[in-house]
Amino acid sequence: MAVTSEATTAWKGSLFEGSGEVTFTSSGIGTFDVNWKARSEGSSSVTTPEELLAGAHSACFSMALSNALADNGTPPTSVDTTASITFKPGTGITGSHLNVNAVVPDLDDATFQKIAADAKANCPVSQALAGIDITLEATLA
Repeated sequence: MAVTSEATTAWKGSLFEGSGEVTFTSSGIGTFDVNWKARSEGSSSVTTPEELLAGAHSACFSMALSNALADNGTPPTSVDTTASITFKPGTGITGSHLNVNAVVPDLDDATFQKIAADAKANCPVSQALAGIDITLEATLA
């Protein structure tokens, strides 16, 4: 069964002077402000498409890694992932860096690194981002 998720953006004005709101219509979790200034200069109060994408990538990778570890017979106690998406004005999204710390009883680091690399390559969001550089820093706690 396929699941379709939706978000809607209402934008007013030009790219540089305008602003918008992204509403997560499928889940109803909220509405978030977006604008060019936050996207090109950063902001602690307004989100960006890249921050939203980072959330999707970190969640997808964490799920893929958790599943792969369980399939290996070594289910994780915890998986904490940060995705850092880089945006360069005039160029676009240039990369995603995944930084994961996981607690996995009875697993050696070499096997963990192999499973993490496979999860990075095969999570659906990584596959959707195949046109950019995706890097991984994986720490087994």
